[in-house]
Amino acid sequence: MGRKALGLSLWLGALAFALDRGHKYYQVEMAGWRGGEFTNVTSFFDYVLVWNPGISYGLLDFLPPGALLVIMLAAMVLLGFWWVKAETALVRCGLAICLGGAASHVIDRFLYGAVPDFFHFHWGTWSFYIFNISDAAITLGVGLLLVDMVWPHKKSGTQPQ
Repeated sequence: MGRKALGLSLWLGALAFALDRGHKYYQVEMAGWRGGEFTNVTSFFDYVLVWNPGISYGLLDFLPPGALLVIMLAAMVLLGFWWVKAETALVRCGLAICLGGAASHVIDRFLYGAVPDFFHFHWGTWSFYIFNISDAAITLGVGLLLVDMVWPHKKSGTQPQ
């Protein structure tokens, strides 16, 4: 894998991190949102601020923030090792985007003790979970990893049978 793939993955990870940090800084620090704010944008989308003390879907919200921080850092270290060993640009980019989003969540835990979520899609009584830019980045990164899993790869040294 070349330098371009390495540079692209670093750039994408940094972009995911920067977009999320910039959005949260603006909304929480500059606009002064503290939680519970609500703006109805369309019949299926609201812009809100909800604090998530757990991880995805509020899982593990019973754990103290420090324990969640340790779990998140351990996961990031493992993803970092995978990133270093990645053999395709798609995997490296997917992991970097996940790491950028996860790093922003770690900062949220340090700053706020929870993760601020803003985007709420819903339809009638059905409600999709409330998420932020980091969550979207992590989902995109996992999507790239899944694409790499199903994408046909040429393997060196193999013969067609």
